[in-house]
Amino acid sequence: MNSIKTSEVKIAIPPSVQIFDLLNGFMRSQAIYVAAKLGLADLLKDGARNVDDLAKLTKVNTDALYRLLRALSSIGIFVEKEARIFELTPMAETLRSDLPISLRPYALLVGDSCWWHSWGDLLYSVKTAKPAFDHLFKMNYNAYLERNSELAQTFQECMNSISQVHNPAIVNSYDFSKFRKVVDIGGGHGELLATIKMAYPNIEGILFDQPHVIKGIKHIGKKGTPPFKIIGGDFFKEVPARGDLYLLKQIVHDWHRKAAQKILKNCRSAISPDGRILVIESVLEQGASQYTENFFDLHMLVTSNGGRERTESEYRTLFETAGFKLSRLIRTASSYSIVEGILKKDYTS
Repeated sequence: MNSIKTSEVKIAIPPSVQIFDLLNGFMRSQAIYVAAKLGLADLLKDGARNVDDLAKLTKVNTDALYRLLRALSSIGIFVEKEARIFELTPMAETLRSDLPISLRPYALLVGDSCWWHSWGDLLYSVKTAKPAFDHLFKMNYNAYLERNSELAQTFQECMNSISQVHNPAIVNSYDFSKFRKVVDIGGGHGELLATIKMAYPNIEGILFDQPHVIKGIKHIGKKGTPPFKIIGGDFFKEVPARGDLYLLKQIVHDWHRKAAQKILKNCRSAISPDGRILVIESVLEQGASQYTENFFDLHMLVTSNGGRERTESEYRTLFETAGFKLSRLIRTASSYSIVEGILKKDYTS
């Protein structure tokens, strides 16, 4: 009897089905947010549990929680091992709060009303080129964080966790050995500077950020002191002087052109004669497919006052107007690139 050989047939997914799935993305985002808010991954880290136990621990409705977990299981987040008994999957593991690289803080930001409602008003930003966030909350995002300490802590935890992924790639892509004093402008809790110090212990590091940010720093050295000097201030007024290298990681993209120029000019005024500046950002490539970068550019439109992701050409122009010359663009193994600037010798402010 002859056997019939079958071959895999790839069935094209109709565009209407693809769009339908994309339109439902908001459902997945909010479901993940609720799971993160309830701390479900933490409750399951030691093994599978019955949904009844989880509902008691989280003080929510049992049937509703089951429906949430069932929906998330259908996209690979949690798995129903037995009837009404759930356990972690590799994706669910990323929502644990006790891991160095945790996406729980990011999930909490995505689902929080300040991001959620701002994206709901994207049309306003597209019509006006103004941040929907400011329109809805009557203040800018930084002011909002200053008034909401819990959200500010979540935001900083998110930045710290993401930094654990990207910073090694950044440090491995650039030679910091020729610099004596490295100043990290708007460096948060010093994750990048700490990574640089581990690789180049002889560098003198200075972390510079707003007072309300640096007061929460948890980096403590072996002798009970941070491995770098910490200074609070406002980079729109002045920055620490006489640095050989100034770092600006995810700072410039927050601001419109004039504000970004002001920050860069303040670095230009403070920098040593042979110093350099590194702007570390997602640099857009013209015509390239950069799904994450392009949507984060939209996020800057919605939440920041003129902030945006920029192309190499846009950074070149920005540098020129602030007294720097773009010397090279270094693509790293992460989604961030290093935009290096040297002093423009004939510059007059």
